[in-house]
Parts: sequence; C-alpha cells; structure tokens
Amino acid sequence: MSQGGGPQPLSRLDMPVQFLKGVGPRRTDALARMKILTARDLLYHAPRRYDDASTITPIALAEVGTDVTVAGEVRSKGVLPTRSGLRIFQAVVRDDTGIVTCAWPGQPWVDRTLRVGDRILVTGPVRFFHGRQIQPREHVLLSRSSPRPLDASRPPDPSATPEASHAQGTIFVVYPASEELPQWFFRRAIGQNLDALLKQVAKEDPLSPDARQALGLPALADALRALHRPASMAQKDEALRRLAFDELFLLQILQARLRHRAARERPGIALVRTNALIKPLHDALPFALTDAQARVLRQIYRDMTSPRRMNRMLQGDVGSGKTLVALFAMLLAVEGERQAALMVPTGILAEQHASRIRELLGGLPVGVELLVGSATGRRRKSARARVASGEAQLVVGTHALIQEGVEFDALGLAVVDEQHRFGVRQRMALAERDPQPDMLLMSATPIPRSLAMVLHGDLDLSVIDELPPGRRPVVTRVVSAGERAAVLEEVRRRVAQGRQAYLVYPMIEESEDADFRAAEAEFAHLAQNEFADRRTALLHGRFPAEKKDEIMRRFQRREIDVLVATTVIEVGIDVPNASVMVVENAERFGLSQLHQLRGRVGRGKEAGLFVMIGGEGVEAGERLDVLARTSDGFEIAREDLRLRGQGDVLGSQQHGHAPAFRFADVLQHQDLIAPAQERARRLVAADPDLAAAENALLRLLLDRRYGDRAKLFGVG
Repeated sequence: MSQGGGPQPLSRLDMPVQFLKGVGPRRTDALARMKILTARDLLYHAPRRYDDASTITPIALAEVGTDVTVAGEVRSKGVLPTRSGLRIFQAVVRDDTGIVTCAWPGQPWVDRTLRVGDRILVTGPVRFFHGRQIQPREHVLLSRSSPRPLDASRPPDPSATPEASHAQGTIFVVYPASEELPQWFFRRAIGQNLDALLKQVAKEDPLSPDARQALGLPALADALRALHRPASMAQKDEALRRLAFDELFLLQILQARLRHRAARERPGIALVRTNALIKPLHDALPFALTDAQARVLRQIYRDMTSPRRMNRMLQGDVGSGKTLVALFAMLLAVEGERQAALMVPTGILAEQHASRIRELLGGLPVGVELLVGSATGRRRKSARARVASGEAQLVVGTHALIQEGVEFDALGLAVVDEQHRFGVRQRMALAERDPQPDMLLMSATPIPRSLAMVLHGDLDLSVIDELPPGRRPVVTRVVSAGERAAVLEEVRRRVAQGRQAYLVYPMIEESEDADFRAAEAEFAHLAQNEFADRRTALLHGRFPAEKKDEIMRRFQRREIDVLVATTVIEVGIDVPNASVMVVENAERFGLSQLHQLRGRVGRGKEAGLFVMIGGEGVEAGERLDVLARTSDGFEIAREDLRLRGQGDVLGSQQHGHAPAFRFADVLQHQDLIAPAQERARRLVAADPDLAAAENALLRLLLDRRYGDRAKLFGVG
C-alpha cells in the first residue's frame, strides 16, 4: 500500500480530472460531488443506459398510441402559453424520414437546455393533438449544434471530436449526469479524451494476454473503449464482463490478503482428534448423518487439526442439521483438551440448545454450561467460575459470553449461530483470545454460493445443501385477501385439535401511509372474535427482551394457542406442536425472510401448513409462487436475488460499508467469481504485500477503492 499522504499517481490516468481537455477547474467541485476526481474516474464513468439504433423508430413510422424512441435534429422550438396559464415547451424534431412535434407540458425550462441544430434522443408516447405529438418521458442530448461565441453558459463545439461522429452510430450511450454537469458535457469530455487515455490503459492491463485468453476476456483498453463506444450490444456485454472481473478480482485480492495476514498473525491450535467423544455420539445417534453433513465435518476436522486457524462459514437451510455439525466440531475441541463456546442471539434459544446438547451427549463425560444475560447473582457467579476453571467444556450462551468478567480456561473453538444477528465487534470479541480459537460462523439464511463467495471470500465456505431424509415438506399456499375467512377457519380447526398457530403481520401498529394489517389491531380483533375461546398472545420487537422471552416460553409450554406476532419470531425456538403459520400482506416480505418464517412450522409429526395472504399484482404473485413451488432455501435465495436485484450487496453486510459493485452482478457474472478468487489467492501467496513492481497498480487500486474500510473485512 502507499506510504503517507495517500496513494501516489502512477500514470496519467491518476492526474486530476481538471487537466483533461474540455474539463477545466471550473467544474472540479461538481465532478467531485459525483466522485470523479481523476482521469481514471472519468474513464470509469459508465453509461447508465444504452439505446440500440435498431430499436429507434423512424419518425415517419411513429404511430399514435405507441411508445417510441426517436432520434433527430431540433429544427425549431419555443414556449407556448395556454389559457389555463400552463406553459408548454415544444420542439420540432426531424430525421431522414419526417418530422414530429415534441411537447413538454409544464416544463418551459427545457427551452434553456436545447437549441436549434441539436441532435437529441426522445422517448415517450405518441399522441394526437393537432397532429402527431410525442410527450417525452426522457430526452438525451446526443450532440450540440455549433454555438454562438463562447460564454460561461454555453458549451464549446464538440463537432470535431471523435464522439461527435460516434453519436451518429448504432449504439447511443446515456451517462449519469446532473443539472451542473449535463449529458452533453460527459459525452464531450469522454469523447475528447478517450483515445489518449486508452493508450495509457493499454500499458497497465493487470491481466496478461494468456490470462485474458484463458478467461475469455478482452483487453482492458478494448473493454473501456467498448464501454463508451460499443459497435454492438454484444460488444458492450463483453466489456462489462471484463470490468466485472476486475472488480471481483480486486475484492478477492483484498480478502486473500486478509486471509494470509490472519494465518500469519493468528496461528491456529492444532487439535488432536482421539474419537473418545466423537465416535460414541456418532454411534448413539438414531439416524445417519447426511452426505452433506459428513462432507462438511471432514472440512471442519481438517481445519481444526491443522496448525492454521479455522475461519469458516457454515451455511445450511432450515432443518439441515447445522447445530449437530457444530456439536461434533465442539467435541473435537474437547478431545483436544480445549473448551468450545456456542453463541446464539436469544436466551431462550440458548436454553433450548443447551438442553438438546445435554440430551444428545447422554452419559458422555462432558460438562455443559449455560450462560445467559438473565442469570443473576450466585447462579451467574457459579457458571462463570466453572467456565474459568475449565470444568465447563461446552459453553452455550448469548452475548453474555463476551461480557466483562467472563474468562475461559482454554477456548479452542468459538461457534456463532445466526452470525448476522451479531455485530462485527461482538464476533471479534469472542475470537480475540490468546491463543485465538478456531471460528465457525453459522447462518440459516441461505444465500447463493456466488454471493457468499463475494461477501465472505476471506472465509472458507461450507454448505449443507441437503435435508435429512424423512423430513416432511411444509404445505405452502398463496391465497387472496378474499380467502382470509376460510384460512382463519382452518387455523381454528387445527387449534381445536390441540395444535398451535402463528399469525404474522408486517407492521406493529396501523399507519395512515400504508394500507397493511398491523399486529396490535389484529390481535385486539382476533382475541375478541375468531379466537375469543382460545388463548392468544401478542409478540413484537418493541417488547422488552424479558417479556419477549416469557411469551415464547409460554408458547413453548403450550400455554398459548395462537401467537400474533411480527417477524420477531423469524429466529425463534423449536415448537414442534406449532403446525400452522399465516402471513398477512406477504408481498411486503422478502422471499428468504418468508422461507425463514416457514421454517418455524412443520417441526413435529404433523405436516406443517404455511399460508401467505396477499400477492395482488403480477410481480407479487410471481415472487410468492416461488415459495409455493420449492422448499430449497438456496433456490429461493437465487430467485429473490434475481427478482429484487443485488442492490448494494456489500453494503448489506457489516464490513464497513464497502462500495457496491459498479459492473459486477453476482448472478449474471457468477462464473467469474471462482476464477477471480483462485487467481487472487495464487497472487497473494506469491506476493502477500504486493511489493513487486508489477503489482504497484493493484496496490493503488485497492487503496483507492477500499482504503481503511479493509480493516474490518476479516471478521466475517
């Protein structure tokens, strides 16, 4: 990384943008507000849209009632007043086939942005009003007419630039712009400087010709040229693939360096496996481990018995048996004369895990301790003493595990369940011991493997991708609001048979701004009407932790028949008797969240029923139908990502808010992630500090893209 004073320029690409042709110091502040500081930043200012000329309608063929995009020259223009006081800007636009009037009602200011002779791209509906007329939703200035003598308010003439001739080509590019920096400015500035900057890019391509050939990617200079001047949409897509690879490669280099640093600075504990505890537990299980569980355990055992510290993410769907895998891993730590800790998000979940672990271990000589925040006085002091002495070999608890005063005798493995429920620093606190324990982070929220490799590339990844045999699928139905009465009648029938039910709502209380059913109001209604003869309770996130735990314990003890709740139950407890869940306004929830909710039912002998009320509209119906047709959490997560878009995939994690990808899409470019990771790890193994001269550019790019935010990336 660079020494003092920030990253140093390595080439003309890193000079201040103001020194480029057609830019100047006057626009520096406005460009900075768009995060364009250098020539490189301008070069990577990607178009937000491409319009293929094959989709542009000749003006003569623009029919009334259709939606069209036309391109042509402004022949005349003006602002027309109306009797109502509305002012309408109109421009007559001509192409080789004819002319059409474009009208912007209530937008007289457009008159200041266009002039006669400008070439524009216009998109909007064609209507009949004193002849054909387009009312543009959007318009783009493709090229400027020759201006009058220059002044501060008029752009220079770009007619002699390479970009001007390109504007007449087959692909029209539309850049992100602002009122201060309009479209014509970016088209001109990039057009005037592109060829010169690409000559420098050609000297700095971080991928060798052999690497590019192996990956099937174009040279970086060719990709950037096609980004701004594509000859075809296919060429544009190839350019985006190359730029996506570069983004993925940079992130994987960062994560590989963190892995290497962690291995160097945090040597692991090479545990010895004796099978004194593992084999008796394995033999006593009334069922066989799935192939996926066995595969994941082999990976974990290999890590824990090696001198390298384990830092592994374990992903598994609801009911896939992650906790059992974690128990086997914890027994390996105990066999190696170390302690193991399991941290979970709620006290009641910790109690349930501790009880289940004691049941599974039977008569094995392993001390199991529970440590939760609700423990007070003598009980808490006694539990802490057993942990500090080593008498407690397996410790299950909440964030109480990392509170001041909790000391372990010899912690060898730290397991964090539902890891996304804890903050980065909470997970760090459990790991920061001397010597540092192996780390196993577990998540029951499936995400596509490609996304997991992006978000957690510094971790090793294990996936339990199958469910135990014999697990009965939950019956899933999508119904309309008109079927609510029938659904509630089915809930009443099941409750009458001795079962329990969840009714889930998207909001705690009613709002004037949203027409959704709310938990508080519905609880008041249901408790006095449909379930007046049943024991009902309300649960939501505003209740104190003690009250939430008490309500869930009562539900577990079958003292509550119907629990009206918000998504606070998403990560709850195992209540085998709860066989039905109804989710109101289901379209307001993400698919993965709905899948997590579905996992709360069907845990007993009777098949579970999961009903989603809502789904009005084509898009909502399509999303909810995904849940109805599959119970595979990873497939659901892929569909959720496809339908909702990746958004700020890096900002969604707790990594210091690294910037979102500009070019990479984890679904569209998932085939590039593994080779990017492999190449990055190989590079870092050979040159951990990127000290070689040929890696100077990578050091600069990592500094510019991530800076100090890299420090938290290794936490997971």
